[in-house]
Amino acid sequence: MKTKKAKFITNMVTYGVLILLFVVLTVMINNKSISRTLKGQLIPICSWIVMAISLNLVVGISGELSLGHAGFMSIGAFTGIITSGWLLNGFQMEDPTLRLLLAIVAGGLVAGFAGAVIGIPVLRLRGDYLAIVTLAFGEIIKNVMNCVYVSTEGTLLHWGFLNGNLPGTLLLNGPMGAVKVKTIATFTAGFILVMFSLVVVLNLINSRSGRAIMAARDNRIAAEAMGINITKYKMMAFVTASVLAGMAGALYGLSMATLLPTKFSFNESINVLVFVVLGGIGNIPGSIVSAAALTILPEKLRFLQNYRMLAYAIVLILVMVLGNNPLMKAMWRKLIPGRNKEQSGEEMRA
Repeated sequence: MKTKKAKFITNMVTYGVLILLFVVLTVMINNKSISRTLKGQLIPICSWIVMAISLNLVVGISGELSLGHAGFMSIGAFTGIITSGWLLNGFQMEDPTLRLLLAIVAGGLVAGFAGAVIGIPVLRLRGDYLAIVTLAFGEIIKNVMNCVYVSTEGTLLHWGFLNGNLPGTLLLNGPMGAVKVKTIATFTAGFILVMFSLVVVLNLINSRSGRAIMAARDNRIAAEAMGINITKYKMMAFVTASVLAGMAGALYGLSMATLLPTKFSFNESINVLVFVVLGGIGNIPGSIVSAAALTILPEKLRFLQNYRMLAYAIVLILVMVLGNNPLMKAMWRKLIPGRNKEQSGEEMRA
């Protein structure tokens, strides 16, 4: 009972802090008291927060290492751009809010379908084998997007593989990616998507299915002996994470005037994994903080010029070293209710 109460308090605090931050940032934007750099980063920050939350569902809650998460973001981004362009050019849908909503939903559904197709063979593997196969799928998706051309002619969509001679308005131009994108993403939409992702993931974790997922993570043999369908529940976590990654990709894609397929490389999957590890594996609020901080940090270090990424790497090392300090861990447990049990579970798995 105490654990449930502590989790409820932690969840409510997380929701409350995010809502407060949104209100403060909105007021600052309206009063023009926020820097242009930070204002331009708000939508990408929301996208990376959703990516970190969704990957933590796979890595922290399900216990599987996925190294191809950026591939699902890529699918969502280009699906969202195509959907928005098709609705605007083919159906004359001028309302940017409705177009953005439909584009995000379409990005999530297509990415979720891709996650289900990939998850069926992949989730039967374990450990390093699973990591390598997901990495390969991420690279395959990136290279496939390099060869796809899509155009719209009225209400018709034309597409070609290694063939850019398509009638109508070109929406996706192979290796050149999406060009002249109508940027319709907003910070409000990003905040709503973050809250939606948070509600979905936290409710899944605290549900019967979430307990089955964690049981399979902690002891696969015991879970199977109790009649838990391991593949089913791991697939549930994987597909849910894919849908959220696709939605984050659609938001991100519609905030950029130009987007290349090479943007979603293996490096981006590793960046999201860094967000998860730095914030704490299985710690959803920690993923939010680390994703926001590590998105802002490289821009704040630009004054160092050629030494910017070196300073960024040093900061990461210091944070990880201090985060594993026993005194820092004790302080962290006191600050966050319910962290004791989560930390002990992590130590047992380690």
